[in-house]
Amino acid sequence: MRFSRYIAFVLSLVISFAWVYPIDASSISSKENSHNFVAEAVRHVAPAVVRIDTEREVERESFDPTLIDPLLRDLLGEPNLGPEREKGQGSGILIDDDGLVLTNAHVVERADDVSVTLADGQKFDGQVIGTDFVTDLALVSLEKKQKFKAAPLGNSENLAVGDWAIALGTPYGLERTVTLGIVSSLHRNINSLGFSDKRLDLIQTDAAINPGNSGGPLVNYLGEVIGINTLVRSGPGAGLGFAIPINLAKKISNQLLINGEVLHPYLGVQLISLDPSIAKEHNLDPNSLVELPERFGALVQSVVNDSPAEKAGLRRGDLIISAEDKDVDDPSALLEKVETSQIGKPFAITLLRNNREIKLSIKPEALPGIE
Repeated sequence: MRFSRYIAFVLSLVISFAWVYPIDASSISSKENSHNFVAEAVRHVAPAVVRIDTEREVERESFDPTLIDPLLRDLLGEPNLGPEREKGQGSGILIDDDGLVLTNAHVVERADDVSVTLADGQKFDGQVIGTDFVTDLALVSLEKKQKFKAAPLGNSENLAVGDWAIALGTPYGLERTVTLGIVSSLHRNINSLGFSDKRLDLIQTDAAINPGNSGGPLVNYLGEVIGINTLVRSGPGAGLGFAIPINLAKKISNQLLINGEVLHPYLGVQLISLDPSIAKEHNLDPNSLVELPERFGALVQSVVNDSPAEKAGLRRGDLIISAEDKDVDDPSALLEKVETSQIGKPFAITLLRNNREIKLSIKPEALPGIE
């Protein structure tokens, strides 16, 4: 008897709970079938991700024919020393509805033929509008004129370390590959990675990026492009990927579209970082020939002959401490100011030489082309 009363009591509680919190069976079904934010982000951007195949003609290395065994020459004939076709592959992203594709400069470098395959399998011939090797960016136009589905572009200035990062592309020829990670760091200077001929502050991510991902997009949780994948660290430190911020990529692509090239201002100096501890250690060395100021700055290690810096009077050992009235704590800070300067227009710097503060005006020139 007591047991039946207990069952009745439990059933009444269940009915009351269901009355207060009605259960919607359709909502349960929809939740079970729904996708997570990664799938939703990919759905937004994947139709604009493309595969890029390239071919170029390269000369084979010549060698001394006398080194070939005569017997092998009789069997195989004379070696063919003519040019050969070299194939390459990468990724890209459609950035407007008219068929403009943003990718890496090294993906289409010296390519004779460029073929672009869309996510739906359509193939088009591509024409390289322009490349900028300083930022490793290139713009390709699809030759067939029709309306394409462009990717939504985000704002890389809004990124924070720890944000979700999703990489898309064609690593090792595997199309429509998606990997997930986070933004590991921001403003990672590419010079610290061993690339002295580039001007880039990169987005670092632990989302897997492999050969073939180059030129593909790095996107946020909303499916907006926040970067262009450019390189991966192999060997020691593997698992580190890097992308070019989309704000810079938009700026460069606009210049490539209008002018076919990008002109970068340059001063013509090689710089190293100086801070108080390094300077103090140097000054304590009895063999040191000069005394360095114990402060932060960009120390001039060498000056290029006939460069704007040489014409303005910069010397080896000068410590640049400000540019355009902004403090310079390291070479990257100076380079950032130089990049925003105008070619041929006076550029003010302040330096220390023999413990004296000197102000100089330099007129930046266009950075010589990199072939």
